[in-house]
Amino acid sequence: MSNLTLEQAVERVKKLRALIDDYRYHYHVLDESIMSEAAADSLKHELSQLEELYPKLVTADSPTQRVAGKPLDKFKRASHSSRMLSLNDVFDETELQAWQTRIDKLVANPAQYGYFMDIKMDGFACALVYQDGQLVQAITRGDGFVGEDVTVNVRTLDSVPLTLRQTKNTAPFLQGRTEIRGEIVMYKADFDRLNKDREKAGLPLFANPRNTAAGTVRQLDPALVVSRPLRFHAYDLQRDNPKEVPSYSKAYELLRELGVYANKVATVVNDLTSVKAFADEWEEKRQKLPFNTDGLVIKIDDRAIYERLGVVGKAPRAAVAYKYPAEQSTTKVKDIFVSIGRTGAATPVAMLEPVVVAGSTVQMATLHNEGEVQRKDIRIGDTVIIHKAGDIIPEVVEPLVTLRTGNEKVFVMPTHCPECNTVLTKAKADEAVWRCPNVACPARSQKHIEHFASKGALDIEGLGEKNVVALLEAKLIADQADIYNLTTEQVLALDRFAEISATKLVTAIAAKKNPPLARFLFGLGIRHVGTQTAIDLANHFLTLDKLQEATIEELAAVDGVGEVVAEAVVAWFEDPQNQRLLEKFEKSGVQPQSVTKQGGPLEGKKFVVTGTLEAMGREQAADKIRALGGTFQSSIGKDTDYLVVGANVGASKLAKADKLGTTQIDEQALLKMLA
Repeated sequence: MSNLTLEQAVERVKKLRALIDDYRYHYHVLDESIMSEAAADSLKHELSQLEELYPKLVTADSPTQRVAGKPLDKFKRASHSSRMLSLNDVFDETELQAWQTRIDKLVANPAQYGYFMDIKMDGFACALVYQDGQLVQAITRGDGFVGEDVTVNVRTLDSVPLTLRQTKNTAPFLQGRTEIRGEIVMYKADFDRLNKDREKAGLPLFANPRNTAAGTVRQLDPALVVSRPLRFHAYDLQRDNPKEVPSYSKAYELLRELGVYANKVATVVNDLTSVKAFADEWEEKRQKLPFNTDGLVIKIDDRAIYERLGVVGKAPRAAVAYKYPAEQSTTKVKDIFVSIGRTGAATPVAMLEPVVVAGSTVQMATLHNEGEVQRKDIRIGDTVIIHKAGDIIPEVVEPLVTLRTGNEKVFVMPTHCPECNTVLTKAKADEAVWRCPNVACPARSQKHIEHFASKGALDIEGLGEKNVVALLEAKLIADQADIYNLTTEQVLALDRFAEISATKLVTAIAAKKNPPLARFLFGLGIRHVGTQTAIDLANHFLTLDKLQEATIEELAAVDGVGEVVAEAVVAWFEDPQNQRLLEKFEKSGVQPQSVTKQGGPLEGKKFVVTGTLEAMGREQAADKIRALGGTFQSSIGKDTDYLVVGANVGASKLAKADKLGTTQIDEQALLKMLA
């Protein structure tokens, strides 16, 4: 090998890479093998040796560059080019028919579309970004708008091509930006082998393939990712020019040619009868699939129609997830206890004998409220049927009454909070939920502090659930205001902290002593006051003092704030415990920033954004509009001045804008107004 000239080495490296990639393509995309794994490993070894002799021949897309790099400190946040949407669920033929009926009303010629169907994979959603055919970024779903950059980990997966394959059909996709979306999954057989190895090593077993895949992708050490068998299955192909991918069935054909695996069972049919037949066929056959699934994805195949149908909330109109009946099992109710939430809601929870349902062990299930327990007649000691709604949330379906022995006990809702012994109350006689009114309740305090420090509120790094519990148990804090009096020495005394982490936490808290008023209001956890309501209140009253003095009538007059919210806000500020909390904030030097009316060029103008913006995220656009005196709205009303129309636009907002005569502008026009 060392006798090769540079020219010969270049040619040999080129051929080795092509052959290794061909092996990868046949193995991971076509499910066939053109050589043994040992032979492929031998080729990779030769390539590695050549690259070591001739370092200048190493390229980013070489198969040798999949090896794990150095551990990361943390993942960077990355924005999606367009929102990664979730799907609405349908559970039977009636709901499926209702979905089709809604679509038919919006499509001029219903007969022109077919249904594209695929197995819904129980994996971890991820977007792969290629520039000129080279993998440059991998982003997790996150909140749909912003995810985490996990490129360094995803590069280690053999099923993810570092370079897209070029054919006559795929050549255009090797120019410019190509995005491939899919699921990272762990096959059931691989999961079982992994758990057997862990059992032999005396390590705790993993719960299920989906959680293991998600946890692996988000490991900061890429070497750990290499050690676990993960695979990428694609379900979408996106280009700036939508005409290049006219249908989802065409997208799957192109994905396979590009060297990416797309489920082979996917198909197109022309009517709901065929859709139901396909669903019935795979309800039983899905058990033989290599990965877990809880249903199907059904889409309008024509992507032009799909895009025109738009988005409602977080889901596209033109697609649904058809869910099979949730897996059920039976177990015993060992006890029923009451859990206190952040708002004081007292929720009965069933403690169960551990049972595996839909691939994970279930030990507790929510019973929602006292009325639900009575309606279903669930008793301590009952054998019950449980299921996971959508294979996620454990619920008790019903007790098996005929198995009762007479020793079962009727659950009686406690009259006092189990955490602080305060009398439980109901705001209204007909309300279903009992609540603990004690703001200082330890259970509520924990949830309140976690909420106060969360990303949507003050975004205090390092103050997550485990650290909050540790601080509470050490009696270093009792409420949100106490965190500002923590010292590095106090935090360092806890087992969870070293000098660097203790200093970081105290510094992070101190940096949030002057938060924006809206974030502070949201962080207080006032009932019914979400992110947007907090913004509306801050923009209207400008200071915390003025908001505290506001009457129910003044509050209810604010756009987006009704009587129920107004009553909740007044009640919160009138509560003596909350007043003491605000006094503690003030003594600790916490001063929310007053909102300054900019009187800018957009003063009095109200904007709504629909679709995806290229230059910025929706929240960024909202912040810039507000900074110039404008108002950002979530929905179109008679008072909306401008509808900003981005990419992948929902039809409903356009139709409403036309009806109301709202001025429609594109992103470039908005950018000029913001300049």
